[in-house]
Amino acid sequence: MHAVHLKSNNRYIIGGIMSLSKRSLAELIGTFWLVLGGCGSAVLAAGIPELGLGYLGVSFAFGLTVVTMAYAIGHISGCHLNPAISIGLVAGGRFNAKELPHYIIAQVLGAILAALLIRTIASGMEGYAGGLASNGFAEHSPHGYSMMAGLIIEIVMTAMFLFIIMGATDKRAPAGLAPIAIGFTLVLIHLISIPVTNTSVNPARSTGPALIEGGIALQQLWLFWIAPIIGAVIGAVSYKTISQPD
Repeated sequence: MHAVHLKSNNRYIIGGIMSLSKRSLAELIGTFWLVLGGCGSAVLAAGIPELGLGYLGVSFAFGLTVVTMAYAIGHISGCHLNPAISIGLVAGGRFNAKELPHYIIAQVLGAILAALLIRTIASGMEGYAGGLASNGFAEHSPHGYSMMAGLIIEIVMTAMFLFIIMGATDKRAPAGLAPIAIGFTLVLIHLISIPVTNTSVNPARSTGPALIEGGIALQQLWLFWIAPIIGAVIGAVSYKTISQPD
């Protein structure tokens, strides 16, 4: 349940009830699970001949990490798991900007720990080349999409992600269904954009693998911070604008 810290709505945790350190730790664990489940499925299970998950399976793996962790920690930290979501929620008036550094640091650390674990496990496979499902464009795109294509799709996908998160967690929306709506949105986002950039919409998810892989993944990391943050602000502000009562 990403959109927490509402001023008045007993369906969500109100900021301040849980200590910031506990909420940050929950974000670290949650982002660790997101990267382990999503990138781990891509590295360890996607490409097995005849039995591999493929793009469809990886897309569902990412979505399932969000659904499961939203029910586990949504009532503690809001289950952002993503610096772009945290920043977007600030822009949408749902999160305290003073808490951003703690959340972002925790999210990035969780992603790095997951990437390290994936590499440790994958290194036990004969022929492993060191890939960690990093994001990229041009020669590092799964199907050779340009930088401009990658920039556009990451902005648009993240904007729609935040728009749906804001709507699904609105106090007027059906109670208890937000994690499912948000998880399926992430599945759909991956189904659309894995061929283009390997799908980021999440700077932490991009940073963990890129830091461990190095090389071109690290060189192109800038796009996967800038584009998701721009998209998140657009999506959150758009929802906030249209959702205000007349």
